[in-house]
Amino acid sequence: MAKKELQALLAEQKILNKIYAIRGEKVMLDKDLAELYNVETRVLNQSIKRNIKRFPKDFMFQLTETEFKNLISQNVTSSWGGTRKIPFGFTEQGVAMLSSVLNSNVAIEVNIRIIRVFTKLREYALTHKDILLQLARLEKEVKGNSKDIENIFMVLKELLEKQQKQIPPRKRIGFKPDDI
Repeated sequence: MAKKELQALLAEQKILNKIYAIRGEKVMLDKDLAELYNVETRVLNQSIKRNIKRFPKDFMFQLTETEFKNLISQNVTSSWGGTRKIPFGFTEQGVAMLSSVLNSNVAIEVNIRIIRVFTKLREYALTHKDILLQLARLEKEVKGNSKDIENIFMVLKELLEKQQKQIPPRKRIGFKPDDI
């Protein structure tokens, strides 16, 4: 694996580790975004406040105290340090909107990576959902025809047993203790 590919993979993993499920949404916290963009959290939040019209409630919301405490308890090894204010959570759309607020080269590059990770998560969720739907459909079909399924398995077992009987035992390769 090339060095660039490895770095990209590690960057994606770092981003993925900073995406949380809160209120049924996948979000990133202001503190984590600030770290990725290489700015202070307060600077990030000031930029957002100056452009607050760009961040409706479905793009960004402030966590409740309970949500924040739950998040801290889930991330025992995380270093939440001296966080005094309850953080803001940004949905995928909110992260995309940040690119119009933060206009540095680092912010643009990080934003592209974050959006790609969110896209991969969505694709994975859709694939996973399709598999679950297919399994549910099969389960419904099987419940109505359980005798048929049992018969199929019996026939398969019989075929396997017949096949094993027809195959002569293989001659062992190598030395036998008597040959020495």
